[in-house]
Amino acid sequence: MKITFFITALLVLLFPLKGSSNTYELESPDRLIRIVVDTEDQLKWSVYREGERLLLPSTLGMRTGTGRSPGYETRVRRSSETHVSEMIEAAVPVKNRYIDNTYNQLLIEFREGYSVEFRAYDNGAAYRFITDFPESSIDVMEEEIEFNFEANHRFFWPVETSPTFQSHYENLYRDIRLAALGEDEYGALPMLMITERNTHILLTEADLYDYPNFFLFGSGSNRLRGEFPPVIKQSVQRGDRQEIIVENEDFIARTAGRRSYPWRIMKIETEAAGLLENELVYKLSSPNVLSDTDWIVPGKVAWDWWNANNIYGVDFRAGINTDTYKYYIDFASAYGLDYIILDEGWTITTQDLTRPNPDIDIEELFAYAEQKDVGIVLWVLWNALDRELEGALDRFASWGAKGIKVDFMVRADQGMVNYYERVARAAAERELLVNFHGSYKPVGLNRKYPNVLTYEGVQGLENQKWSDNITPGHNVTLPFIRMAAGPMDYTPGAMINATRDNFCIRYTEPMSQGTRAHQAAMYVMYESPMQMLADNPSNYLREPEYTGFISRMPVIWDKTIGLGGSVGEYAAVARKKEDQWYIGAMTNWQERSLELDTDFLDDNTSYRIEFVKDGPNADRQAMDHIIGSKTINAGDKIIIELAEGGGFAAILTPVQN
Repeated sequence: MKITFFITALLVLLFPLKGSSNTYELESPDRLIRIVVDTEDQLKWSVYREGERLLLPSTLGMRTGTGRSPGYETRVRRSSETHVSEMIEAAVPVKNRYIDNTYNQLLIEFREGYSVEFRAYDNGAAYRFITDFPESSIDVMEEEIEFNFEANHRFFWPVETSPTFQSHYENLYRDIRLAALGEDEYGALPMLMITERNTHILLTEADLYDYPNFFLFGSGSNRLRGEFPPVIKQSVQRGDRQEIIVENEDFIARTAGRRSYPWRIMKIETEAAGLLENELVYKLSSPNVLSDTDWIVPGKVAWDWWNANNIYGVDFRAGINTDTYKYYIDFASAYGLDYIILDEGWTITTQDLTRPNPDIDIEELFAYAEQKDVGIVLWVLWNALDRELEGALDRFASWGAKGIKVDFMVRADQGMVNYYERVARAAAERELLVNFHGSYKPVGLNRKYPNVLTYEGVQGLENQKWSDNITPGHNVTLPFIRMAAGPMDYTPGAMINATRDNFCIRYTEPMSQGTRAHQAAMYVMYESPMQMLADNPSNYLREPEYTGFISRMPVIWDKTIGLGGSVGEYAAVARKKEDQWYIGAMTNWQERSLELDTDFLDDNTSYRIEFVKDGPNADRQAMDHIIGSKTINAGDKIIIELAEGGGFAAILTPVQN
């Protein structure tokens, strides 16, 4: 990460910025978003955009075990306003290589030894607490987070049910009204609201370290309130991966007295497509701490687990064995894929990382992969890795592994948040990449440790193995909610595709809902610097033209532009990598025609557009697709006809005149 320029203006005041003696105001650089802070009695903030009241006065505060109560004790010492304009260069660019980070900031310092920092962006608002207490350690008993809204907005509820906050955080999103969410019902972040003026408000957090995730509960009204998983006092393990919480502490975090706390974020966009571009989580997260990132190689992965190693047309017995994984390596090498994963089953037991499956010759396999210039990523259960973190990673690195896939954390408390960072740091010291599965949403760790390439925390393709939840409508909801928090390991690439009527659940030979082109579009639409080709290599090898097309898709991007969309209905995006542009478009079960502008292309330039689109019979046979090409000019309209559950993917290459 590099800061290419930095401009700041600082104004220190001993009185409120505007308004009454207890009221402070902060405007975004474009002056359209306004934050109002009230310090009388209890700290509250409100947010407006062009006269629309996005957030009514909402309280914020903390209570500590020492009796200190930030937000409840509000004697202002001084305030300051800062304007910042900087350009961030991302070490691993998920949406954009260069990120414009321009905002106005209000810092209010209180005599009780704490501060609150507010930031106003052109597309969002955020705040965080900063404490300067003399104690080396404090217990945070609770933090009050509240979002009061003016109306009963349309609300996408990411359904959670566990009373202990334990979850894979793989959410479906119910399209409801805000007041329909009861007091005992809650969801994991991010959450999305759409106002009557079509303003899209996404709630999430960033820069989460040494502190628990927060969750939002309903109230039966237009109010959401935050709650946190407490620190775990005692838990027991059941089986190899289930953890039973026996007893909790009465506090949510034990942490340093002097520190900054996570950002509480409202992303604000006037159109859904703006959420495809919004980078607030990344901007508000800690900068990269790694001095050398040249060894971090994002890439595509041939994945074994979804397709259950059911390769065919070979002269050996398929399974978790050396010959099968050599087959995966050969496939990856033939199509320029960077990695394969050895998922569950590569060790004799999931709890012992020292003993590989006897059917796998580890030394031979790693030597073969090195010869083919293909890296190997190893799957591990989080608790097994936790017991011997340093030793296991040393062993993996000595074999030549390129990364780890850590699974089944299913917690979001302070201890687990610290585990994520501990793994990221230890892996970076050994030049290992990290893919977090069974995980909560991204909260900025991938900026601080860019070797953390992706997270699950999404109800993705794998669920097709046992449910019918992963509909095209779900697939075009994810880009506007879950993906707005950061990269997501949806694991696209299904080669057996089905219409709504023809879909059936098959665990070992799974299929997807929607068309083949719908799957192809995911390689442009879905952000993951460690992107999977989830299906059987034998299926990919039967269709080399299509496989060659999706294998050319980048996994990191220089620039992202949202071309259009409506949550749960359709999404269209354009992305640039070097001199090529890529377009992805997807729809729900409704067929539709899209007209896309190409004013993002370089002026006076012709492009060869190669595409995968729905075939004329895709509404009856979802695998029907057409691969073609033509020449267009910058400024031309691209007309896309999407079948039910359909998609479109394109690669645009400048034509040399």
